[in-house]
Amino acid sequence: MTTTRRKALSAIGALGGLFVGARALTGATSANAAKRNYEVTHSEAEWKQLLTPAQYNVLREEGTERPFSSPLNNEKREGTYSCAGCQLPVYGSKTKFESGTGWPSFYQPIAGSVDEVADNGLFMKRTAIDCHRCGGHLGHVFDDGPKPTGLRYCMNGLALQFAPASQG
Repeated sequence: MTTTRRKALSAIGALGGLFVGARALTGATSANAAKRNYEVTHSEAEWKQLLTPAQYNVLREEGTERPFSSPLNNEKREGTYSCAGCQLPVYGSKTKFESGTGWPSFYQPIAGSVDEVADNGLFMKRTAIDCHRCGGHLGHVFDDGPKPTGLRYCMNGLALQFAPASQG
């Protein structure tokens, strides 16, 4: 994929962030959540207490943060990225790469940490990435990433927490 196409997709994603979220608009979120029993569950009121309003929008309502707004874009240290909703480790820093899209990007999740969910909102077919433990929306995966997988897991920084590797 060319950089121009990536920028166009980034712009489309940013526009999606103006809405509640593509899957929320189509009802896919509640249908998916009803099908799964997650290890970590909370009422909507509890989620709102545990998360910031922006995190709640991304993780629970499938919103999208503005591109280039996350400090995690510039994070270069070794460590682990975890779901901000339940602290499940989802990506290792060794799989992070600079995609130029404005969101933290990885070429591979930690095995068993994420689920792929069909997202047919915003007039396009995409694959959303949700946390396996709490069902929180993390981002989307695209097939324009680097080797060895060729995948780009484009994540919302608000959906992640970074813990640097211990120096010792």
